[in-house]
Amino acid sequence: MFWPMRRTVSGNSSMKYIFTLIISMAFLSSFAQQMSYDDWKKEASTEINLQPEYGNVKKTKEQLEDDRTFIETVLKQDTTRRKGSEHLVSLGFNYLARGDMETAMKRFNQAWLLDPRNENAYWGFGAIYGTFNDYDMAINEYDKGLAINPESTVILTDKATLYFMQFQHDQNTAKLNIAIELLKESYGIDSKSVNTTYKLSICYFLSKDCADAWKYYNECKRLGGQQIAENYTNALKSMCAN
Repeated sequence: MFWPMRRTVSGNSSMKYIFTLIISMAFLSSFAQQMSYDDWKKEASTEINLQPEYGNVKKTKEQLEDDRTFIETVLKQDTTRRKGSEHLVSLGFNYLARGDMETAMKRFNQAWLLDPRNENAYWGFGAIYGTFNDYDMAINEYDKGLAINPESTVILTDKATLYFMQFQHDQNTAKLNIAIELLKESYGIDSKSVNTTYKLSICYFLSKDCADAWKYYNECKRLGGQQIAENYTNALKSMCAN
């Protein structure tokens, strides 16, 4: 039986553990950025390809013709707009993982162009802003995706991650609680996600709920547990010994 945690980590050890958790959780900011956010915003101000949904600006005849040609080309390969859109979302995340923010945003925009009802295009937009730690913009894009598909577990879990990251900055427990509620919602839809169960464990650890921290840790382990950092395992064993 696991008992509630009765004490917190103090002093330098606390900072060490929290730092470890930031590294474990903040996957959005783990991508190697190739430009600063200020540079990004400056470039995006004159380049609609770097604005979500192309900035919703009216396109020129030439741009519209380019769009038609692009869509026809994609349909020859992927047969449907949805398939082409999903393919481009996947490419976008590949570029994002390499730190190529510009190409990633262009792929996400092309995904949106092919299928504006593909919630994963907004997942990509949110991931871009999340990487720059612009939480408000990221959450706004995630909410657009959730308006299309309220049961998108990847968006729910990534939105929760943003609230967790904000909690790490300001220690506002309300944000940690929001993160937990979003993760629980995601878990209720898909209980087999290593990403979601791991983050639930960490959030419950930080909220001093050892029973649930262990519960989701063990579930994550049963699912493969590839993401679990050794330092988190050690922290959990130290502070939540059963």
